[in-house]
Amino acid sequence: MPPQAPAVSDALPTLEATRTAAHIHYADRRLPSGEPMFDHATGMSDILTRLDVADDMHVSAYLFGWLHGEHTAREREAQLESLGHAWGGEQSHRVSNLYALMHLGERAKVKSSSDKNANPDMLAQIERVRKMLLAMANDIRVVILRLVSRLQTLRYYAKNKVVCPVDVAQETLLLYSPLANRLGVWQIKWELEDLAFRFAEPVTYREISKWLDEKRIEREDFVANSIAALDRALKVQNISAQISGRPKHIYSIFNKMRGKQLQFADLYDIRAFRIIVDDVKDCYGVLGVLHHLWQPIPKEFDDYIARPKPNGYKSLHTVVVGDDGRPIEVQIRTNDMHQFAEYGVAAHWRYKEGGFKNGAVVTTEQSAYDEQIAWVRQLISWQTDLTHTLAGQDKAFKLQDPHIYVLTPDARVIELPRDSTPIDFAYHVHTNLGHLCRGAKVNGQMVPLTTKLHTGQTVNIIAVKQGGPSRDWLREGFTNSPRAKSKVRAWFNAQATVEYIAQGRAVFEKELQRLSKTAVKHDDIAQSLGFAKTEELYLAFGREDMTAHNLEELFKSQAPVEPTKPAADANWVSAQANKGAVGKGGVLVVGLDDLMTQLAKCCKPAPPDEITGFVTRGKGISIHRSGCDNFLNMQHQHPERVLACTWATRAGTRYAVDVLVHAQESVDLMKDITDILAREKILISGLRTVRQGGTDSRCQLSFSLEVENTTQLQKAMSALMQVTGVAQVERS
Repeated sequence: MPPQAPAVSDALPTLEATRTAAHIHYADRRLPSGEPMFDHATGMSDILTRLDVADDMHVSAYLFGWLHGEHTAREREAQLESLGHAWGGEQSHRVSNLYALMHLGERAKVKSSSDKNANPDMLAQIERVRKMLLAMANDIRVVILRLVSRLQTLRYYAKNKVVCPVDVAQETLLLYSPLANRLGVWQIKWELEDLAFRFAEPVTYREISKWLDEKRIEREDFVANSIAALDRALKVQNISAQISGRPKHIYSIFNKMRGKQLQFADLYDIRAFRIIVDDVKDCYGVLGVLHHLWQPIPKEFDDYIARPKPNGYKSLHTVVVGDDGRPIEVQIRTNDMHQFAEYGVAAHWRYKEGGFKNGAVVTTEQSAYDEQIAWVRQLISWQTDLTHTLAGQDKAFKLQDPHIYVLTPDARVIELPRDSTPIDFAYHVHTNLGHLCRGAKVNGQMVPLTTKLHTGQTVNIIAVKQGGPSRDWLREGFTNSPRAKSKVRAWFNAQATVEYIAQGRAVFEKELQRLSKTAVKHDDIAQSLGFAKTEELYLAFGREDMTAHNLEELFKSQAPVEPTKPAADANWVSAQANKGAVGKGGVLVVGLDDLMTQLAKCCKPAPPDEITGFVTRGKGISIHRSGCDNFLNMQHQHPERVLACTWATRAGTRYAVDVLVHAQESVDLMKDITDILAREKILISGLRTVRQGGTDSRCQLSFSLEVENTTQLQKAMSALMQVTGVAQVERS
């Protein structure tokens, strides 16, 4: 067990005492990079010295690894308690948060290249990890400590010429350097980028290094000398200005060359100044002095004050040739313009991270969360300028993010509203996962589904293979996100719809049977009633939006209009009087060629059946099949009423026939029969099923059909005999 923290005293340990305690505590322990932990802490403290922060930050740097090596939660809690007794609760809390942030990279791996044109989903994941990192740190100073720690790690790799893992370098470029940029910690941002780029793209890094024919120190000396010369010239003109040099770094050069597709020789801002003055008049005054002092490059002047960019950005941009013959890019603006560019919609970090599209900078809308970032940057700047300690500004340094950020088992970051539960998490990952959710593990431990999640936790959903949500999930406590609640409601609405459709179909088919319209296609009825799909028709009947009355009105409206001649569906035959023996030709009756007749319902003849007419009393001529039992009986009693008839069928006429099918019951029997009838274009106008007794499950199906002729019917009957289970098919 490593040495414990020193005993608590009236005053908290000094920085020197903390350094001594850390040296004893860390002993010979090393970080995964191989760097001794005490050397890492010392390096962090040296970097913080450049940032001009208060001593409590240096104390935190030496305590950074106090929890490293403690493998159980109980051991870490014991160390935190000991730390709190010795250095106070604030340091204990800070070290705990720093420990969580340093282990975030192990759980939320950023697996991608540093290309700005990468997959949008991957870029969104990176942005969620950034927000997650900030959300996990209640104190923004913890984020700064994490940035400093990463910079010290990269310095260790570079100094000792140790191979840096590529994923560490990429994580720095994608996660930590953009955060340093957003927080305005310029002193360490460029070093993070250049060191990470050196390890992530070593070949490209060496090429750009060769292009730069001067070392960074030499470039910065040149910038410093140029600033001094410009400052003297401005004082002569009584112009007060703040001049800051912006020497371009290797990673910045690489980004600009890639983003604007430029060659190295085409870059004008390898070295750059930013000049801030009090008013617009002085902007143009500085421009005149600048162009008098150094030779301007033609066509490289942009007046964004007279013609602001669409996003409101204002500034003067020019490029001049320095004393050594190399170009210098200069930006001139007022304080208000600078504030807008730094903290408004044209903020520098948006330019750096937005990428390029068709030569233009891609930006996004500014959010309340981004405004908090801007406010933190101002606080850091004020703290440096006024040498105030960060103590006493805790509230201002706490980012109030309305979201939490949790991890899936495969390290994907999920952004959820605060107070979300495992059910909210499941529905955010996938709707079906939410429906099938039955339990959850948080950081490997089973938890109730009402558990509120917190940033940094890893959530694993336990799901069943089939099922659905519970109505209890709509109660407060189970789901707290609008998305999850809407998904649960949608599921129950869909279930109700399925039930309505099933009920509606049963009602609809029953009404068709009552109206003797079972042969009419459901799709045709749906279209006639204004429904795009048949399911919508069933749903309307299930919800009672449609009733039998609507069907009756539909069929009435489709009934044929009575013409002056007999109806179109009337069946006509040519009847001829019997002159002596009935021959094949036949004769006319009382000089008439045609008589309206009716087809007998007892035998239901259809062409080309042999037919014979029988003169009825008051109902015209009844046409029977020649072998009809009823006709033979009437012929025996009244032979004088018999007429020889031949078919004279009009095109498109259908005839009603009855067919009896004897078969063995099976699941597919009805489907097979109806498929054959549909293929032969025979309409079914009625069906009656009779189950016969016994153990062989035989049945008798009586079909009422509508055919054009018996040839069509015979073809269908032959096909029906081939159906499995069919024993006999006959006309009735």
